[in-house]
Amino acid sequence: MHLYDLPLAFALVGLALYTVLGGADFGAGFWQLVAGKGERADEIRDHAHHAMAPVWEANHVWLIFVLTVVWTAYPAAFGSIASTLSIPLFIAGIGIVMRGGAYALRAGTRTAGEQRRVDTVFAVSSVLTPFALGTVIGGIASERVHVGNPGGSLTSSWLNPTSITIGLLAVASAAYMAAVFLSADAERHGDRDLAERFRLRALAAGVAAGAVASAGLIVLRFDAHRLFTHLTQGAGLPALVLSLLAGVTTLALIWRRRYEPARYTAALAVASTIAGWALAQQPLFLRDLTVQQAAAGHDTQVAIIVAVLAGGVILFPSLALLFRLTLGGRFVHAEPTGDEQTTPMTRPLQPSARGARLAAASLLAGTGLLTIANTGWAHAIGIACFFSFLAFGYRAVLGSDILGPLTPTRPGRQP
Repeated sequence: MHLYDLPLAFALVGLALYTVLGGADFGAGFWQLVAGKGERADEIRDHAHHAMAPVWEANHVWLIFVLTVVWTAYPAAFGSIASTLSIPLFIAGIGIVMRGGAYALRAGTRTAGEQRRVDTVFAVSSVLTPFALGTVIGGIASERVHVGNPGGSLTSSWLNPTSITIGLLAVASAAYMAAVFLSADAERHGDRDLAERFRLRALAAGVAAGAVASAGLIVLRFDAHRLFTHLTQGAGLPALVLSLLAGVTTLALIWRRRYEPARYTAALAVASTIAGWALAQQPLFLRDLTVQQAAAGHDTQVAIIVAVLAGGVILFPSLALLFRLTLGGRFVHAEPTGDEQTTPMTRPLQPSARGARLAAASLLAGTGLLTIANTGWAHAIGIACFFSFLAFGYRAVLGSDILGPLTPTRPGRQP
């Protein structure tokens, strides 16, 4: 891997995280759309709404991250993509805004009719947005985006067989991820009936997503033959096989009602699909532009790597704590009783001074090796130093105890 490949690797990791976490949120909207009518349908909608409450805004961090890294590290490619695929990107942006507004407004509805209208806007936006984003990926994957402003047709670049298929796959995968996650949430909250209903939805959505993915390979064979060849015979094949195995494993786990491990295998299946696309498309970024040609200058590449790793020290501990509290049920409303009113669950933050020193040393070493040295081995060590900075910084920010179980504070004592 060269230095100019590293920001793209970061962007692909961000894309995978957005597809898994943000996709699960979009999928929750899909299940609200098809829930039907009646009391049982309202239970589906309410569970989907409340399950995403603590994290739905945080998941869009990854989309912002991907856009920022790509336009900074690969400006020529970003400009061509943004201009050529401006229509689906605009549709996705409107969908995200409408979806966020509808989600926030739901709490202020006063009648059942108002709530249904708000839920409809939310649900339709939740389907439209991943479809539009999927067509963007399809336009890039099928090499319909050239260098230019715009670098291709404003319509056929995203209204083509590959784009439409990937758009449908994005919607199906989102519904699949959401059903798996919501099954686990319902089981954790003790609602076996609701977990069973989402279990059946997860099985159906998993089969549907697999069928769309299989059909997608046929579409690629005729519409994007280079990508099909590299995906089925070249560098992308291991990731494709891993995605298949992870998908089958997820269905088996869901069938056996083992929801928690199914979360991770489902995420692995989706992430492996993205990895397979990236491996199959290399070294091209766009049809007539390689990753090396698209990359910004050396100093910009170093700056973006430093910024990403430094930001990761803040972001990853925060998200880890958020998901830990969410999955631990700490955001579930419950009335305090007895001693709980005077003995809050708390623990002081105890940052690691040694971790901070090691993180600072790793950052300085990595910056020096990437900016002063000109040899490949020095750059490799510099990148390793940056990852060490991320690990040590993560430890320094989290401290030694924050990931452990929370314990109640004794009455009369300060935490």
